[in-house]
Amino acid sequence: MNLNLNAVHFTPDQKLVDFASKKINKLDTFFDGVISAELILKVLKPETVDNKIAELKLSIPSKGYLFAKKEADTFEEAIDLATDAIRRQLTKFKEKMKEK
Repeated sequence: MNLNLNAVHFTPDQKLVDFASKKINKLDTFFDGVISAELILKVLKPETVDNKIAELKLSIPSKGYLFAKKEADTFEEAIDLATDAIRRQLTKFKEKMKEK
């Protein structure tokens, strides 16, 4: 799977990039036909709680793409939440394909 990671207005450290690619590559176990993934990391300017945003867009055949946007206190937590949401969407999509 091809992973494209975009960080808006900051440079992610290597640990964060490794963590994101490890989490997103695990999605291949739930559905084989994943074409590519795009992860966008953002920081909201007001320094409040839950100011880190992870947007995950997964390209799959026949449907186009799946999308999840999650906010959390850290990027790791936001990536976890987004990959969990995409995993649920993938299992639903897979079940619908089996029914056809």
